[in-house]
Amino acid sequence: MSCVERKKRCKKKIVIVCPPKGKKKKRRRVIKKIVGAPCPPPKRQQLLQELAGAIAEAGPQGLAGALGPQGLAGLVGAIGALGPQGLVGALGPQGIAGLVGAIGALGPQGLAGALGPQGLAGLVGAIGALGPEGLAGALGPQGLAGLAGAIGEIGPQGLAGALGPAGLAGIAGAIGAAGLAGPAGPAGPAGPAGPAGPAGSAGPAGPAGTTGSAGPAGPAGPAGATGSAGPAGPAGGVLGFADFFALMPPNNAATVAPNTDVSFPQDGPISGTVITRVNASSFNLSTIGTYQVLFQVSVNEPGQLILTLNSADLAYTVVGRATGTSQIVGMALVQTTVINSVLTVRNPAGNAAALTITPLAGGTRPVSAHLVITKIA
Repeated sequence: MSCVERKKRCKKKIVIVCPPKGKKKKRRRVIKKIVGAPCPPPKRQQLLQELAGAIAEAGPQGLAGALGPQGLAGLVGAIGALGPQGLVGALGPQGIAGLVGAIGALGPQGLAGALGPQGLAGLVGAIGALGPEGLAGALGPQGLAGLAGAIGEIGPQGLAGALGPAGLAGIAGAIGAAGLAGPAGPAGPAGPAGPAGPAGSAGPAGPAGTTGSAGPAGPAGPAGATGSAGPAGPAGGVLGFADFFALMPPNNAATVAPNTDVSFPQDGPISGTVITRVNASSFNLSTIGTYQVLFQVSVNEPGQLILTLNSADLAYTVVGRATGTSQIVGMALVQTTVINSVLTVRNPAGNAAALTITPLAGGTRPVSAHLVITKIA
């Protein structure tokens, strides 16, 4: 507001009103007088003047009053001019990885790297198709002689083969059944008839003469046709086996008296339940059949050993030695006729000497005695 306008507003208007006296109404003129008043000084100057006057009237300045409450925040001022550039700030934390860019074009092939370590072996592949048969290999050395098989039925006589070299004498086999008699050959031709003599008178019948000797045999007739093959025999092979043994020491510490069995208290390889142990010196043959029995025992004294079946001596199985330090070794075929037959190796009754089973024979290690039983039929 300008000073002129303030002066206009600050003029005083004085109005005098005279009240009427009594009941008489008399109009009087009202004289309006306008008095010019001086314009007040500007507001800031006026405040300073008032403050100075108040100080003069109030006396000496008092102590400073308490700090009043903070006033309201003023309006935001205009943005000032751009200041000089500040120092470079510390490096901020790494930002989140950006999206993966598109795959670039394939670069040129690099140089071959060094050969890496060999990897783990892969899984075994499927078995391939059977390839063609290879050439026959060289003939290997002759294997050890197997156990003697059971004697089969006599087959038809084959053609005579070339005479081979004489082999080692084997154990005498059982005597086979006698073969059938061959067919009788054809009768020989009759001799020429002599001339007929004159017929004599019939004499009395003489006594019968002795039978003449047989004439020479005629030539053999042609061979007959070969007959058809007979039915196949039962399958051979091992039907069960067991190995029972002793070690000296500690087994068989006491001597084996006559009519006493040798102990084989430890078990070697055994197949199935055909051949099982009853106790240290007795063994069960569970099924009816033929069993091959081998045994060997080292003893100090001259003596004998025999196999027993169901407590009965098998006389054909006795083996022994008169002198020396060799083992007593036995081998025989035993046939059972009842199930669960019991077999033992025994110092026969009637022998004078008890047998000492030799400990540490020939060295410092325990020596073994074995009883090996195999079912073959």
